[in-house]
Amino acid sequence: MNFRFFRTAIFTICMLFSINVFAAEDGPALIPQPVKLQKLPGSFKITKGTRLIANTENKEIAELFSAMIKAPTGFTLGNTAGGTSAIQLVINKTYNKQIGSEGYTLEVKPSKTTIIANLPAGLFYGMQTLMQLLPKEIESPNVVKNKIWSVPCVKIIDYPRFGWRGLMLDVSRHYFPKEVVKKYINQLAKYKMNVFHWHLTDDQGWRIEIKSLPQLTAIGAWRAPRVGLWWKRDPQAANEVADYGGYYTQEDVKEIVKYAQQRFVTILPEIDVPGHSLAALAAYPDLSCTGGPFKVNVGNTFYGVDDNALCPGNEESFSFMEKVLGEVAALFPGQYIHIGGDECFKGFWKDCKKCQKRMKDEKLNTPEELQSYFIRRMENIVKSKGKKMMGWDEILEGGLAPEATVMSWRGMKGGIEAAKMNHHVVMTPADNCYLDLYQGDPAAEPPTYSMLTLSSCYNFEPIPSEIPDPSLILGGQGNLWTESVPNYRHAEYMTWPRAFALAEVFWSQKERKGWDGFISRMERNLERYDVANINYARSVYDATIKPLKDSVNKTMRIALSTEIKKLDIYYTFDNTFPDNFSPRYTDTLSIPKGADHLRVLTYHNNKPIGKMITVSIKDLEKRTED
Repeated sequence: MNFRFFRTAIFTICMLFSINVFAAEDGPALIPQPVKLQKLPGSFKITKGTRLIANTENKEIAELFSAMIKAPTGFTLGNTAGGTSAIQLVINKTYNKQIGSEGYTLEVKPSKTTIIANLPAGLFYGMQTLMQLLPKEIESPNVVKNKIWSVPCVKIIDYPRFGWRGLMLDVSRHYFPKEVVKKYINQLAKYKMNVFHWHLTDDQGWRIEIKSLPQLTAIGAWRAPRVGLWWKRDPQAANEVADYGGYYTQEDVKEIVKYAQQRFVTILPEIDVPGHSLAALAAYPDLSCTGGPFKVNVGNTFYGVDDNALCPGNEESFSFMEKVLGEVAALFPGQYIHIGGDECFKGFWKDCKKCQKRMKDEKLNTPEELQSYFIRRMENIVKSKGKKMMGWDEILEGGLAPEATVMSWRGMKGGIEAAKMNHHVVMTPADNCYLDLYQGDPAAEPPTYSMLTLSSCYNFEPIPSEIPDPSLILGGQGNLWTESVPNYRHAEYMTWPRAFALAEVFWSQKERKGWDGFISRMERNLERYDVANINYARSVYDATIKPLKDSVNKTMRIALSTEIKKLDIYYTFDNTFPDNFSPRYTDTLSIPKGADHLRVLTYHNNKPIGKMITVSIKDLEKRTED
């Protein structure tokens, strides 16, 4: 064994979790960045004698704050007389237009901390800021002994840029139990996000109980178990048991909705139709154009081969959706229901007699117009339940339903088009907001597709210059599709810290943003995640490897880069592990004759900080062909 290389590898692993690139900013590490922060002398200390003062209308927020700090401090805060210090929650008697419905002011003095807001939501967000001002140990699930719970004295004025600040979790491709769904909601709320988009149905599973349609969960919630790469799996065999999956009962949903409401999070339920409906068709095959039988998809390729769309020529499809949306509307108090509308394969509609008759009767000329007809019918059902309809930007094709709100994911184009038609828009382009994409070099990450770096999230601007009325842009959200996310720990890894960046995009004013400052604050928030046992990615510290092919002589050179400019990259081609005595990257690399692998490692101040990445020259050649 070469012990030098062994020691280097172990040293690298040990250092990964202990180095920060940026010295801590002179001040609080708040995410998202507030509108205005003034540092004041002194500090406020929370002790077992601290009073928590709130009137009846703020009682739930006070109780939530008290519960949050009890686990790590052991203190039970109450409004008892004679306390040495106090935290007071106050609702304005006169509405403060500057801070609006979700803003707050927070003033920390040595003997008293005061949070003031127009509405309870503002108090909640002020409370989240106060939590971030406390030491990182406040995130501990257990009592931390001999800790001084000190808060720096500050004066903060804060309010959001956008009203829609969301995260989407796909629970169809993989079922996530009730308790981890609540954990996900809790984390997004801590960073002042206020929408949880719950993708409840798709080809790989139906996850919500519909009492009038019991087969949806008896059959549609279960598939044959598989691991391995998505779209490369073997389909379910004829006699194979379908026992992988699960679903949320209506009582589960009510519990999660209440949990979210306590954190001022609105849940947006999504029932994805007319495409992405294979799980529903497995339960009710007569709703298809072809009649089935169908199996819930296990992650094998089927698009364009198996029918996975509701038949818009069949009136029973609309009766089915009337039942589904009726029960969904009763469970979710938010104003929107998301009906999907994306990636619908229309090939089977062309050969369906019912669909062709529908097109003739309704004077529809194309399959896109038939989908638009279906979506308009969905909007009518949604409106009849007292809700508004939202859909992915494909609902623009064939004509947009009159009052639909568009969620723009295929870039910004669909959102711009909808806004020009005077429709509301939520911007969530895949290139900035799809959290299932690679966040670092593919050679160092679990398999998925494409790329979305932390800086691409942070640099996202939700309002394009082409928008005539910026108020039509409600905000934006990050989306975690879970084809390649089989468990909750990996869901956390894919979400954080990229969701930190998006939280700041959606809350903070543009002029308050800055990459270096964000990285410094991110590092200190990741320390809090270490205390809380929340998983996250450190991919921002890794090198990215980009092969460059000369168009004339066909030779390949290699460019290395990092998102953080203060890092050094060391590399080897000789099958040894790189360290800071290896060549340091300064310019594009030629590949030495006979080299079969490239290894790279990032350093900061002569200490390793990123993962060592190993990639074969053959794989780099393939990258130039993609």
